[in-house]
Amino acid sequence: MKYLNFFLLVFFLSTGLSDECAYSEWGPNDEAGNANLISNESVLEALKSVETGKTYSLGLIVDSNTPAYPPRSLELTVVQPFQQFGAGEDLYPNLAANDDIFSGWLGIGSQIDGLGHIGSADGVFYNCNHGKDFAQITGLTKLGIEKIPPLVARGVLIDMASYLNKEFIPAGETLNLLQLKGAMKSKGLTIQKGDVVIFHTGWTAAKFKSAPEEWGSGAPGILPEIAEYLKEKQVIAVGADTWSLDVVPVLDEKEPFPAHPILLTNGIYILEAMNTGEMAEDGVTDFLFILGPAKVRGAVQMIVNPIAIN
Repeated sequence: MKYLNFFLLVFFLSTGLSDECAYSEWGPNDEAGNANLISNESVLEALKSVETGKTYSLGLIVDSNTPAYPPRSLELTVVQPFQQFGAGEDLYPNLAANDDIFSGWLGIGSQIDGLGHIGSADGVFYNCNHGKDFAQITGLTKLGIEKIPPLVARGVLIDMASYLNKEFIPAGETLNLLQLKGAMKSKGLTIQKGDVVIFHTGWTAAKFKSAPEEWGSGAPGILPEIAEYLKEKQVIAVGADTWSLDVVPVLDEKEPFPAHPILLTNGIYILEAMNTGEMAEDGVTDFLFILGPAKVRGAVQMIVNPIAIN
């Protein structure tokens, strides 16, 4: 069933839901989406969110055992080039060295979904780009991860678990717009243009280490109405402490992961498997968000470790 769900996901998310396409406000050649909202002025404004100086690592540690949507996996091999059988004694008489070889999918653990990850039902991605024109087996020729500028913005943590008086929100449970607005009101929070919005459900803190198989087989998630609301707010990115952002098991197998195309086709990045537990424990609500993904040309997603500063 897991593999059936995966191939349904690939099919529907490479298709999605779009009727009509309108070019970005930044022009038909834009590939950065709402990251264009970042400016010198917005960064200086975001710095005002720093109060204590405490830093948080939002990335999870990943390895070959990290749960991932099948068939995703990774392997790491450590080697000592040119040093076999003492060869390095002549080549490197003053040192010993290790190198590493990474082989795997870039959408594992804490990750950012680029704008080339998911398109609409007719195969149209952000800014009216057709997948058939830019998705090559050797990499994307448009909307690749390398097009993402440094992401420095005000971050907002919405603690949905606390608002709903739960240690964690269970897999399969949805979050609706009324709950989001209630959680924001309870903390006196507002979402502003250019923000990075991250949901804390408690799912990763509760399950990632203690029950990894359960963590990777389901998740709570936002309803499309929240994605539409955040689209109107013109945020830069939306994330959660879940691997899916959307709810799993999916509500409708004919339309799985519906928040993804709403956000990505409108230039809004998705952050998955964010490690928000410590921030939530500390009662952090807004913070400085910093992320610079590795610039691998043509990549669709990237394993990341965003930094939050309170």
